[in-house]
Amino acid sequence: MNSKAVLDIFKTIATIPRESGHEEKITRWLVDWAEMHNLEHRKDKTGNVLIVRPAAEGKENVPTIVLQAHQDMVCEKAKHSAHNFETDPLKYVIKDGWMIAEETTLGADDGIGIAACLALLEDKTPTGKIECLFTISEETGMDGAFALKPGFFEGRTLINLDSEDEGQLFIGCAGGIHTDASFRIKTRENIPSSYSCVRLDIGGGIGGHSGDDINKNRMNAVQELARFLYYELKYGFLLISIDGGGKSNAIAREAEAVIAVENAEDTIERFKSFSKDILNEFHTTEPDLTFSSTVVESKRRAVDKRTCRKIITSLFICPHGVYSMNQDIDGLVETSTNLASVHTLEDSVKIQTSQRSSQKSQCDLIAAKVEANFKTFGAVTIHNNGYPGWAPNMNSNILNICVESYRELFNQEPEVKAIHAGLECGLFLEKFPGLDMISFGPTLRGVHAPGEKLDLASLDKFVMLLEDVVCRFR
Repeated sequence: MNSKAVLDIFKTIATIPRESGHEEKITRWLVDWAEMHNLEHRKDKTGNVLIVRPAAEGKENVPTIVLQAHQDMVCEKAKHSAHNFETDPLKYVIKDGWMIAEETTLGADDGIGIAACLALLEDKTPTGKIECLFTISEETGMDGAFALKPGFFEGRTLINLDSEDEGQLFIGCAGGIHTDASFRIKTRENIPSSYSCVRLDIGGGIGGHSGDDINKNRMNAVQELARFLYYELKYGFLLISIDGGGKSNAIAREAEAVIAVENAEDTIERFKSFSKDILNEFHTTEPDLTFSSTVVESKRRAVDKRTCRKIITSLFICPHGVYSMNQDIDGLVETSTNLASVHTLEDSVKIQTSQRSSQKSQCDLIAAKVEANFKTFGAVTIHNNGYPGWAPNMNSNILNICVESYRELFNQEPEVKAIHAGLECGLFLEKFPGLDMISFGPTLRGVHAPGEKLDLASLDKFVMLLEDVVCRFR
């Protein structure tokens, strides 16, 4: 097994559409791959796939080990991109030691985990029995992990291949929940003939993962646009639409609003002044921010003034970012919330948020705060079922094996950490009590945002570690 084999498989995976909720093609491809390699496999009615390699001769008594990755990817693209995630293969470049998707997400989260599993399955290195589990819709609700039934796999040790920092071994993660709000637009009002319509745009944000990147002072375009519009309430305007953000687990990179005003020139000047403040506030972390304000034509009527004020005020005060830090692990975010997106329909405005915490009580708390904010202003709010966190186990057998392996391979100590992002491990532990788990992977940057990239040097080390751990597992 080598990193070239892994990368070649990943390049094939990059040609297969696999947005969360639409994994049919990658699921079929995995089943076909297993059949082509004459490997035992099964698929449940949800779409989870298990591919099994039997133990090599002399390794029959080695306990079964489970390798796990998720089939889906976050599909985000730059505003100017014409990429169609339903049909188009992903485009990427190899530059300065990185594999980069410049206009879209790359899908290395978690396509590289899938590729590593398959490369190991077809490798001739003698190991014990290996079960490779590929779950669906991890990014949007961990649907595959929720749907797993007892007996789908037999191993009692699992390596999750969905982490993003080489040299770090993860033994715990946050749990999470999504809280969504909906404002009903009771009436639409005609725009006075003396008014002009102005489109306000904020773009060029880095965005990123709402777990891993929430503490990196990234601009949230929805939050900042709501901030400007809240300031503008005192001058008076009519709201036609406000839209921004994308997936619930991504920080909003772009947002736009169309408003009707009596004096477009004054509004545009205030927006220019506002943009200077934001550029100054994020001058280090957000070097490519863009702001534009343009007089436009609009055939849509305006949201009634009372509903407009409720929408803008609730977006303005909605919690976003780090809520608390872990008291035991230095630098680890304990609890956070992400104001992910807002979209205007003809009769409603829909808002998505997500909350994370390694403590369920704190996750419930921040979700309740978000709910209280929107309900106070009359929105209908709902929570999804959420997913549990994964408590660290410092006495883990697989942890000890991984530390020993890393130390001997690279002559240095790995970092043993918990992660603020959500992994499926918490659900696996609920469904399979006593499961011994660890998570590691190569270095990825910019996940859940256009420009996502994979560090190829770290891929070499990741592949070496995975193979060595599986070979020495006992």
